[in-house]
Amino acid sequence: MPSIRTAISIGQSIDRVFEFVATVSNFTKWHPSSWTGPSEHPLREGEHVTEELSVGGRHARIKWIVRESSPPRRWVICGKSEDGGTATITYTLKPESQGTRFKREFVYNMPVLFGALGDFLSLQSRLQAESAESLRRLKRILETDALKGCHEALIGGTAGT
Repeated sequence: MPSIRTAISIGQSIDRVFEFVATVSNFTKWHPSSWTGPSEHPLREGEHVTEELSVGGRHARIKWIVRESSPPRRWVICGKSEDGGTATITYTLKPESQGTRFKREFVYNMPVLFGALGDFLSLQSRLQAESAESLRRLKRILETDALKGCHEALIGGTAGT
């Protein structure tokens, strides 16, 4: 099955990164699509969510179930689309000296939607680019939030005391 693997270092604690990436209400902040389901906590094993997205000009609805939640190191979600496609997304997190190494693996199997190898390769390339951009967005969001917290603490009068 085809797969997309991306990784990035994020200047935040492993607990903070895990909580953010496994919580539905945060999904659209860093990965563009529409999600419905339990939204205010990191999804636990057995919980379901639905995703609606457009990729390569095609609309899809995917029903997902969390297959594994091992905070703060691993989270696995499996999905099936209305047209029979399947996918698994695995997040693996590892502490680093300056924060967290976040890896995302997306393994998918689509029904015969494309008539030519060129169409498949084009989609694969698009998915790779979108995944890499999503991780850059995730890093930017989490690291910017950390800076805002520091600045708010300084402005709040704790500096120089």
